[in-house]
Amino acid sequence: MSPGPGRSVDLGALSPAMAGFWTERHLCTLTTLRSDGTPHVVPVGVALDPDEGCAWVIASRTSRKVRNLGEPGEHRVAACQVDGRRWSTLEGLGEVRSDPESVARAVERYASRYRQPRPNDARVAIRITPTRVLGSSDLG
Repeated sequence: MSPGPGRSVDLGALSPAMAGFWTERHLCTLTTLRSDGTPHVVPVGVALDPDEGCAWVIASRTSRKVRNLGEPGEHRVAACQVDGRRWSTLEGLGEVRSDPESVARAVERYASRYRQPRPNDARVAIRITPTRVLGSSDLG
């Protein structure tokens, strides 16, 4: 599902199978780009937020993924999950948010998919605005 250049995907319009896959408990990967353009891939939890039109990742402000997104410019990211033959990748734009409302929303969404995270005074939220959702054919 791709709405065209520069436009975000309506997460509320995902097929029921795709939306369900993104609510099941699966470990994901997040790919960010280092300043030299090489990919940095790490395991994370990703929680979709159709009401806000984004996906959330929680992280520590000192992590490499956060530092990669903290540099000036537009940051293209990809979040992926796999379960046997089923897979889906969410491509989009990533930005670090440290305001209390965004961090609380990210924690809330994370907890709804995974579990309540441990306290972390250095926590920030990575907001992913999706521009494309790819996946195996059985997810529609």
